[in-house]
Parts: sequence; C-alpha cells; structure tokens
Amino acid sequence: MTMMSNVIAFQPRLGQPQMRRPRLLVRAARAGLAGWNRRRDLRRLLKCDETPLAGAALARLRAEEEQLDTIRREGRADYDVHRHIMLLIAILAETAEAAPRPLPATCL
Repeated sequence: MTMMSNVIAFQPRLGQPQMRRPRLLVRAARAGLAGWNRRRDLRRLLKCDETPLAGAALARLRAEEEQLDTIRREGRADYDVHRHIMLLIAILAETAEAAPRPLPATCL
C-alpha cells in the first residue's frame, strides 16, 4: 500500500507561482468552475460594481487567497472555507480567461 499526500501542487499557467493546497480544496475549486459566472461571481467576490478586465483581478485574488491559506494553516476560528474555495475558483477561471488564445485556423 502506498501513501498518497493529501496536498497537491498546481500551477494554473506558466509564469505564475506554484500553489500547494490540500487536494480537497483543489477538487472543490475545479468542480466549482462549471457553475462559475464571471460577471456575477467576480463582482460579488471582489465587492465591486464593475467587472474588471480579464487578468486584472488576479493579483488581488491571489493576495486574499494567500491570507486565507495562512489563516487555514494556523487553524484560526475566522477561517472561511467557502470564501477560500470561491477565491480558488476565481483564480483558476481568471487565469484561464487571461491566457492568450490560439488563432482560429481560418485566420492563418
């Protein structure tokens, strides 16, 4: 029988720092991507009136997620697992949204 770690490392896109989070958090975030609505959810998560441009909110999302991860690791009572998962969903979605898209074959 082999031991599997419950922590996985994922790197959403090249050039961004690697994140190590518990497998359950990452699985929940990936599952939540299916129901993600950028216009509705990003504004609510960032508490702003206008939806930011693709990729513009990544630094803020990463900073807030890092703070929540520190709170989680310290085992503090003010840890909000729902917000943490929402931030991870937003980071994955925003990273994908900001990624360069390949040109369609008709443009080549």
